[in-house]
Amino acid sequence: MTAQKLYDEQQPGKKPGCRAVSGYLFGLAGELALKHMMSRSGMKPNPNDKRNDPFYAHFPSLRTMVADMAHGRLQGALRRISESGVFENWSTDMRYAPTGQIHDAWVDKWKAQATDLVDKLGDL
Repeated sequence: MTAQKLYDEQQPGKKPGCRAVSGYLFGLAGELALKHMMSRSGMKPNPNDKRNDPFYAHFPSLRTMVADMAHGRLQGALRRISESGVFENWSTDMRYAPTGQIHDAWVDKWKAQATDLVDKLGDL
């Protein structure tokens, strides 16, 4: 996983910003895993209403939309995930944020959350 490689690049002398970029990628991995679960639950994207469709949303609004719209056989699991506060402080806006604004503790948490969501895919 590219995010893992960047995450591991934290020794002195390595390129600055690798850890922050890994945090961004962990968030995207988490979004994709959650959206795969939505699809497996029977939810379908609505390209005619992208603004209100969780398939086109990113954290943090993705969490709220999933909590409000989850249905199908994985409804309970989707709601628990979305209401758990996963990827708190993560946003696509961080892509352009200075590295110093992305806290290591956040990245560590996002890594664990992405790993957990991807692992859950094997249980579907």
